[in-house]
Amino acid sequence: MRDSATKVLLSHQQGVGVISLNHPPANAYDIDLMTQLEQQVIAANENNDIRAVLLNSALPKFFCAGADIRVFGENDIATNQVLVAKARQVAERINSSNKIYIAVLTGHTLGGGLELAMACDLRLAAEGDYLLGLPEVKLGLIPGNGGTQRFLRLIGAAKALELMVTGESIHPSEAFRLGLVNRLYSADMIAEESMKYAQALASGPSLAIAAIKRSVCLGEGMTLSVGLKLEESLVNPLYNSEDAAEGYAAYVEKRLPRFKGK
Repeated sequence: MRDSATKVLLSHQQGVGVISLNHPPANAYDIDLMTQLEQQVIAANENNDIRAVLLNSALPKFFCAGADIRVFGENDIATNQVLVAKARQVAERINSSNKIYIAVLTGHTLGGGLELAMACDLRLAAEGDYLLGLPEVKLGLIPGNGGTQRFLRLIGAAKALELMVTGESIHPSEAFRLGLVNRLYSADMIAEESMKYAQALASGPSLAIAAIKRSVCLGEGMTLSVGLKLEESLVNPLYNSEDAAEGYAAYVEKRLPRFKGK
């Protein structure tokens, strides 16, 4: 039986870790949920059997509604700053992980919930009548868990600015058109398709995938010349890897490669 105090669950199968938010009614987070999420992210990062991670919701209508506004309003400023710092720390653990994190969105994804999804490397969404947005301006605040910076990098400064200063939210079809989500699936297929997507990445060359993630994440703010030096430093060690040798051999032998992450 699931412990009633458990708000974040971790399981894994075939190289894929699944972290599920399960805090009814809306996965609105408090310090306890964020602490549990951090623990599960650490566990997934340290598990050598996990090569890709799906972050989803066990609730049908919400991915995450962001910070619990009722709790936020009751807390003093110092307590709220601790919560925000914890949320930033979780995002950094996801961002700095060698594993690919994939947010699976099937319900409302708002405020800190969207910031959490944007901290993941990729986002898959279900079609449906739910909303994604950063409405913090309506509370006299700004997105403070990386939202302003990740949003503009994903959809461009002009549209990101408009959505943040108005606090307007968008539907998943518009999020897909803008590039906020990478793939859009029917609601009845997203569970199956997201697992297939993650398993395909988990079976890939994990050293190369980690290097690509690092190159993209760090290179985004670099000049081209500095970014090319970063790329060079990341590709050179791969030439001598077992995975590279296996990739070459599989290509010549016209078979599927069997990567080991070595």
